Amino acid sequence: MSDPMKIRAKLSGDVAEIRVLMGHAMETGQRKDAAGKTIPAHFIQSMTVEVAGKIVVDGQIGTSVSRNPVFGFKVKGAKAGDKVVISWVDNKGDKRSDEVAVA
Repeated sequence: MSDPMKIRAKLSGDVAEIRVLMGHAMETGQRKDAAGKTIPAHFIQSMTVEVAGKIVVDGQIGTSVSRNPVFGFKVKGAKAGDKVVISWVDNKGDKRSDEVAVA
């Protein structure tokens, strides 16, 4: 299982600024190890962000994203205490979901 995501959701007026660090290797399948063998592809394929039970981001990610990616979003209409749930699925079927409350 991967490391927990580090999520921060801070409210400014009625806009929540959400930042997330996803711990993931994000291997492209094009690099080689010290022995010259190709390292298999292993990357996040899809990600969703829910705020107060509503999906606000439903995105596709590919191999061009760096290791341990950081994403940021601004969501209008959020309230203090709203639950933010961020989930991803990678190309090997691994899944991760973490949540935080808007502060």
